[in-house]
Amino acid sequence: MSLSPSETAVVLIEYQNDFTSEGGALHGAVADVMKQTDMLANTRAAVEAARAAGATVIHAPISFAEGYGEITAQPYGILAGVVENNAFVKGSWGAEIVEDVAPQPGDIVIEGKRGLDTFASTNLDFILRSKGIRNVALGGFLTNCCVESTMRSAYERGFNVFTLTDCVAATSAEEHENAIAKDYPMFSHPVTSTEFLSSLDGEAALADSSRGYS
Repeated sequence: MSLSPSETAVVLIEYQNDFTSEGGALHGAVADVMKQTDMLANTRAAVEAARAAGATVIHAPISFAEGYGEITAQPYGILAGVVENNAFVKGSWGAEIVEDVAPQPGDIVIEGKRGLDTFASTNLDFILRSKGIRNVALGGFLTNCCVESTMRSAYERGFNVFTLTDCVAATSAEEHENAIAKDYPMFSHPVTSTEFLSSLDGEAALADSSRGYS
């Protein structure tokens, strides 16, 4: 499969210090799987290569005003954990995008993410369609939560969805592996970052060949 870089976006979900970095409010919960997948190094390499190929890089951080007034006063499930750990507070170090994959000129930072599905409370769909994006590759946190929720929505909206299996992490290896094995194939093409980049490289090589470049 060859992918046109101009029609392709890499969407980075919640690569923020509270998840990614030592001292982050939720880092301890994901540290083991992050180490297992080497997701930060893989993501950094994938993003740099995708950017160089001409793909769009989109960052999708989550953040809340202090006090979490944007959500219910009695949160449950995953959002209860966010509130209990005082995570992703707007303006805090924990809410900042980790330096390893910090936005670069030309990248897009999505604003307004307050829940699991990146499409739900943001203008992500508008941005993708206005730029003529057909292919969406996802990485980030959590494998079985925000990444999966966004994957399902992207699939339902008709995008050609890729999930980068070595660029995601969850709170346990069991949850991580189960999502990739059982859920991801139903709503996406589960691929490694290297496999995804090979598709971009292949398209670029075809384009160069058609123009007579060596």
